[in-house]
Amino acid sequence: MNGNKSILDSNLIMFLSKGKIDLAKLRLKYSKFYVLIITYMEVYAYEFTVQAEKDLIDAFFGSVEIIEINREIADQAIIYRKNKSKKIKLPDAIILASAKYVSADLLTDDWDDFQNIDSTVTVEDIEDLKI
Repeated sequence: MNGNKSILDSNLIMFLSKGKIDLAKLRLKYSKFYVLIITYMEVYAYEFTVQAEKDLIDAFFGSVEIIEINREIADQAIIYRKNKSKKIKLPDAIILASAKYVSADLLTDDWDDFQNIDSTVTVEDIEDLKI
């Protein structure tokens, strides 16, 4: 764990909105949360059928720091995309580069998508946080 900071992938936030993540357990493990502007867009592009889910998302995004993409993050994402041993999608490369940029763990349900890309970034599977 890189201190107690984490970047949350969109799948974790969607699980959270549906009550499938133990928020207390998440807060015990981490005290600082980040989301990427891409994650923000992905989550809000979802059609919420239950207003309470959207209200929870609104409150959650109001309590986390949203990271904008800058040149350093973009340059690192390009390096990840040029990785010959494993392909990574551009949004995933940007999320991983952002985790590196803020020295935070990356929490995702798609753990295997990020493996063997950058050993300096801790990628945590959220399986133990699911209810």
